[in-house]
Amino acid sequence: MSGENQNAGRQGESQAARPAISITVPLVDEQDNLRPLYEQITQTLEGKYEYEIIFVDDGSIDESFNILSEIQKSDPRVRVIRFRKNFGQTAALSAAFAHARGNIIVALDADLQNDPADIPLMVDKLNEGYDVVSGWRKKRHDKAITRRMPSVIANRLIARITGVKLHDFGCTLKAYRKEVITETRLYGEMHRFIPALASWSGARITEMVVNHRPRTSGKAKYGLGRTVKVVLDLITVKFLGSFSTKPIYIFGGLGLLCALGAVISSMAVFYHKFISVPPLSMNRNPLLVLTAMLFTTMVQFILMGLLAELLVRTYHESQNRSTYVIKEILQSRDDHGEQA
Repeated sequence: MSGENQNAGRQGESQAARPAISITVPLVDEQDNLRPLYEQITQTLEGKYEYEIIFVDDGSIDESFNILSEIQKSDPRVRVIRFRKNFGQTAALSAAFAHARGNIIVALDADLQNDPADIPLMVDKLNEGYDVVSGWRKKRHDKAITRRMPSVIANRLIARITGVKLHDFGCTLKAYRKEVITETRLYGEMHRFIPALASWSGARITEMVVNHRPRTSGKAKYGLGRTVKVVLDLITVKFLGSFSTKPIYIFGGLGLLCALGAVISSMAVFYHKFISVPPLSMNRNPLLVLTAMLFTTMVQFILMGLLAELLVRTYHESQNRSTYVIKEILQSRDDHGEQA
């Protein structure tokens, strides 16, 4: 066989070995849930799809990594990415997405509250022509005050500000087309905003009701403290979605508002000095101080907008940097001795 035919044959084999679906599972200290989750995923997908499972150990301090190591040794379709420390769920998902080889990527939590049986249904929904299918935990089995109530408020706020009408942005169980997710950069705690970010890029978004089960092992990693992060990230997402390539519009707009306030305030100062009876001395008028403050703030906002414009151009022209550091990757080798 000629060299060209050999290369073509290898490319064909490599393409054939590429999984159709990548299941990505971020986790922290879920030692009691990993084996049952792995078994449920394999039982659901076996014989239906060519798939791989990517576990991302986000700095676990229990036996999670050892259990994942044993699972990986027994199943070459499993890959394990281990972080040096805890970088957060967004970084874990970002690492999983970067290493996923399937044309469809499904993300779910490792706490067994997401039901792997929903995966084929989400894939079918995706095949109807959508780019992102988001899970909706309509009957949620979490504490009402610390989890469900803040979630309802946050979801309504996110939907209103982003314009993406979903009921449950925080549900990790989602299915994505790879070409959509690879174009979405994730930072901070922005994994819950992926549908909004993808929608702004022209992706078709839908949602479906998924089964949500009560947690039976381990401890929840999030509480009310996450609400503050959600609000701050929402501000960031709105800024990125509306002004990421034109920051001068928002900073300049604020500067012009300050300029308008300075004009109104200065007119009041002149009125009190030259028209009102009795006249008010300018150096005793607090509006004069307000005028100076507003004028100074106007200049600062405009200069910040110009600096932001320079930073945006630098960002788009510079190399991308990862938000995580990988300690090691466990994966099997293919027939040619190369890592899959």
